[in-house]
Order: sequence, then structure tokens, then C-alpha cells
Amino acid sequence: MPREDAIEIQALKADSFGRIALMRDAHGMFVRRDLAHVPLWLRLPAWWLARREARALLRIDGMPATPRLLGWDGRRLDRSYMAGAAMYQRPPRGDLQYFHRARRLLQGLHRRGLAHNDLAKEANWLVQDDGSPGIIDFQLATVGDPRSRWMRLLAREDLRHLLKHKRMYCRESLTPVERRVLKRHSWLRDAWFRTGKPVYRFVTRRILKWEDNEGQGPKP
Repeated sequence: MPREDAIEIQALKADSFGRIALMRDAHGMFVRRDLAHVPLWLRLPAWWLARREARALLRIDGMPATPRLLGWDGRRLDRSYMAGAAMYQRPPRGDLQYFHRARRLLQGLHRRGLAHNDLAKEANWLVQDDGSPGIIDFQLATVGDPRSRWMRLLAREDLRHLLKHKRMYCRESLTPVERRVLKRHSWLRDAWFRTGKPVYRFVTRRILKWEDNEGQGPKP
């Protein structure tokens, strides 16, 4: 169950699917996603996304460089706090070690039967205080048999997104194999750009009146 008697330290994010805040109680700091102020017509998808995150965090419980689920009651989701900055706030420019460790972290997720599905967003990659990578925001994660064709396809897309960030910040260190992975687009990626992404942009920009900008906040 979510922690009671906690006080809010700082609002981190608020959108149509909930409010995320840094909290503190007697046990220390943690992060809360609260669905209390979600509009009535969005409560079902907001609940579905939060439940999906709770399920994903349970799957990877105990894995380093990822949050731990502290509680979920259908309205509030509490997870452990990870100190650091989003990738776009503290770019790992030229830091090959960061990307080596990020790939091992990603492989660990995939071995546990979890694909993140939202790693194109730099906001979902942390540069922790010690410079190591971390991954947050598992609302869109998929849990399944890591040996299935579907999960292998999703894992490959996760890897492609990581390699895009490596190309941005550590281009000279891309290997020939990694360059081939970046060039080879899956049918899933092509279908998303043809159908899913236009719908996503219409809903977020025209209906919900916010622009995600790949996790970097609204454009000026």
C-alpha cells in the first residue's frame, strides 16, 4: 500500500494522466504518481498505465538502477527515489562507459522478460549521481516470455533507441554492428510512424494540449 503521512517536497511533473511528486516520510524520499486529479474521462487509461507500471516494477524487483515499487492502491503509485538527472539535463557526451553500462542494464531488463517501450525519451534515461545509467517510467512496459518473437522484437526496439542516444552523444564509438542495427528498421517501427504516431500527436497536442517533445518538455 502507498505510504501514509508523507509530505510533498517537490512537484516533478503533472499531465492528464496524473501528478508526479517527490515525497518524504519517516523512511526517506520516494516518488508518487497520484491519479486523484485526473479528469473523469481519462481515469481508466490513467489507471491502466499506472497498473502497467506497477506490474513492470514487480517483474524487475531488486534489479539495480531501476525503481522499486513501494505501493499501489489503484490511485497512488509509490516508487523508490533515484538521485540523478535526466539524460538531456546531464548529457553523457563522449562517455562510452555510460553506454556500455546502459546496454548491460537493458539486457538485464530483457532477460527478466520486460521491454520498456519508451526509451526514445531522454527523460526516461537517468545519469545518476555517480555517472552510471538508470531507467525510470515503466508505464508502457511489456511483460512476457523473453524467448518469444514478440518480446525479442520489442527488446530490439529498446536497443535501437539506446543506440540512437549513443549516436547523439558518442557517435565515434558506434561499432559496425550497432550501425547496422540503427539502419535496419522493423515493421513495428514503420507501423508506428505510419499510424500510431500521428494519432498520438493528435491526442496529446490537439486534445490534451501538451507536447511531449520526446521527454524534454514543451518546445519554446
